[in-house]
Amino acid sequence: MKYLLDRVDEQILCALKANARASHAELSGKVNLSRNAVRVRIERLEREGFIKGYTIVTGDGGDRGPLTTALMFVYRHDRMRGGEVIQALRAIPEVVACDVMTGDFDLLVRVESPQADRIRQIWQSISELPGVRDTLTAFALSSVIRK
Repeated sequence: MKYLLDRVDEQILCALKANARASHAELSGKVNLSRNAVRVRIERLEREGFIKGYTIVTGDGGDRGPLTTALMFVYRHDRMRGGEVIQALRAIPEVVACDVMTGDFDLLVRVESPQADRIRQIWQSISELPGVRDTLTAFALSSVIRK
């Protein structure tokens, strides 16, 4: 049975979204539980998939300069049996997100790289994957909201 979030779980997740570095002690004060109870809840939220990982979002390429972002719309030959395309996308480090979509295109792939030419290389390799029928790529001019 799928775990259902209660009010305290929601408060913990909200606090972590605001500050992912919040300590168990800080969180315990916000939700009126002991540090140990907060730790147990966070471990359960991780196990149940509500917290899927910890990441660093810098908004730029750090020492490598600003990031170029491209959105690639991928059309597969067969939506139902196109899992090998998704597996190949998982292996590309610059692919930061991939969503299965409804409508005309199948996948929306977000690619970020400090080098625009690297995005061209990724586009070329994606378009040559078995199972990919077509692609459409748009470059982001700027990012105005990033969470």
